[in-house]
Amino acid sequence: MEKYIALLRGVNVSGKNLIKMAELQQLLAASGLSEVRTYIQSGNIVFGAEDQPCEKLAARIATAIETHFGLKVPVVVVKQEELRRIHGYNPFAGKSSIPANRLYFTLLADKPEQAKAASMAEGNYLPEEYVLQDRVVYLCLPGGYGNTRLDNNFLERKLGVQATTRNLATIQKLLGM
Repeated sequence: MEKYIALLRGVNVSGKNLIKMAELQQLLAASGLSEVRTYIQSGNIVFGAEDQPCEKLAARIATAIETHFGLKVPVVVVKQEELRRIHGYNPFAGKSSIPANRLYFTLLADKPEQAKAASMAEGNYLPEEYVLQDRVVYLCLPGGYGNTRLDNNFLERKLGVQATTRNLATIQKLLGM
């Protein structure tokens, strides 16, 4: 049995795409996932399942949500060990000038095309910084996520893939569950 983490994009934000986490937890358990646990109301799910492609699990969860709640919600799934690696690689961690509450992780549904990644690299986003590594955009946002140009919508447009972002504290909490 593998441990996975599912990250839903855009649920329970500004009164839109309302999903009660307890109901979602029950739905996913009934669909065959094991040890389903959620963290806060923004769509963070830790669960167990047979070893299988993350894309297959993401599609399964998205279909269950659409069928039960009537909502089309993008879902990104990663193995817990992959998230541990992603957390450990963070190029901004440990730099004393950067407060931990200004570090974010944007997980991408797929690896972006090289041409799109190169196009994004041509932009100037200072004082904000980012590092794109495979399916993750590491963000250092001095003004916080609420004021960034590098939000999910921007990254999806520039990179051509679905994205969902979590702060460092959320990633750490999910790894501890």
